[in-house]
Amino acid sequence: MSDAWWSLPLTLAAYFIARQLAARLKISLINPLLVAMAIIIPLLLLTHTPYTRYFAGSALLNQLLQPAVVALALPLYEQLHQIRARWKTIISVCFIGSITAMVSGTAMALWLGATPEIAATILPKSVTTPIAMAVSASLHGIPAISAICVLIAGVFGAVLGHMLLNLLRVRQKASRGLAIGNASHALGTARAAELDYQEGAFSSLALVICGIITSLLAPLLFPLLLKWFG
Repeated sequence: MSDAWWSLPLTLAAYFIARQLAARLKISLINPLLVAMAIIIPLLLLTHTPYTRYFAGSALLNQLLQPAVVALALPLYEQLHQIRARWKTIISVCFIGSITAMVSGTAMALWLGATPEIAATILPKSVTTPIAMAVSASLHGIPAISAICVLIAGVFGAVLGHMLLNLLRVRQKASRGLAIGNASHALGTARAAELDYQEGAFSSLALVICGIITSLLAPLLFPLLLKWFG
């Protein structure tokens, strides 16, 4: 047994406390992930616990991540009739969203003077972590920093995404789900699924399609972005 056996119950306790706060206060800024991080990170710093030791003690949760992602296929199956009817629109939206996500982040980084390595690191920020890290590595970026970029994009989408969609008066559940899945991958999808089952299904679909599109197009698009904006 790991000497950091306490990290698993600590993580679960922090998450459930965060869920209770979010359910009671109903404020979008009180996101369970943010609150859990605000609890755990100071405790690790105060106790001088290395992250590797903490991670080893809660590795079970990481092992459950892949089955949890696979479970997102269930709401997709239940919305299959709508997906078949709108597949051209869905593919088009995900294609435009993926291109926009890659170009906007990379172009801004290059305009601000970032090196090609940092630009490659930022490019896959809007897809789920395993894909983002693989794409980053293939472009000679820094996969660990890419994971942080993905986390930041996901948190912003989960906290502010629905607020922005409401301000823009986007009401259709499929449109809201596709927008969230395009921009904020798994974290946004988890939030969308909490609020509406159909919205979560379309967000899951966008998460998968955008991951595929980004994986295929990033190696072709990145050299062009370096030429245009570098």
